[in-house]
Amino acid sequence: MNTMTDPKALINNLSAALQASDIASGKSTLNHLKIWMLEISPEDSPESISLAATALELGALLSAADDDLDAFARNISQLKPYYDALSASTTAVKTERKCHVLGLNLMHLLVDNRLSEFHAELELLSEEEAGTPFVSFPITLERQLMVGSYDEVLNAGTNVPDPSYNFFMENLIETVRDAIADCVEVTYKSLKLTDAVTMMKLDSVEELHEYVQDKRDDWIVEGDMLTFQPPPVGSKAADIPSMKLISQSLSYATELERIV
Repeated sequence: MNTMTDPKALINNLSAALQASDIASGKSTLNHLKIWMLEISPEDSPESISLAATALELGALLSAADDDLDAFARNISQLKPYYDALSASTTAVKTERKCHVLGLNLMHLLVDNRLSEFHAELELLSEEEAGTPFVSFPITLERQLMVGSYDEVLNAGTNVPDPSYNFFMENLIETVRDAIADCVEVTYKSLKLTDAVTMMKLDSVEELHEYVQDKRDDWIVEGDMLTFQPPPVGSKAADIPSMKLISQSLSYATELERIV
């Protein structure tokens, strides 16, 4: 069989391209596989369905490596019917990267704040799948976010189960930093730059300067101090230099969102 039409050979080529970070070659190979998949239906043999699922799993990982959320979402959407077909099969067939891809999809839903879909996906997981590092990682992150443990979320970036999670983690960390910044500016009138760096889990004062320039142009940097614009009338916050107050504010804000 021609290697351009042999699905097993194409999958091997796609896997090799992914390992080599050859995105262009991987995309080309994935296109050939998707042409082959047009002939596959849920009634086909479990082996054929498993090959199609494997191709799309690799496609999802390739999209994550390419930082392409739209392509990632498309691959996940195309993948689900094959998972359903494999689950309904009398022959127990599991694909090698299923939990890896399911975990990445949970990360995607978490980054997009699509929490109802996140919990719907959890309902479909077996206890074994939920217990794998790939899946338990986003589950833990979601729980930390719900109770306002933003510090733990920021620290989790150093403990991802696979490098493919880094893209989603970076997006999530940016969201958390923005939430911390929102609380900081209404809690303090001014703050030392070094304290702001610590609270926002930045690496340096220089990185804080970049953050201010990119996202908070109303913050004023004067010497070693960061000054915030006065809050609107009726929403003044006590100028108490306490790290505990930030933690409480974040926790209260998160709890209010859950109640609403």
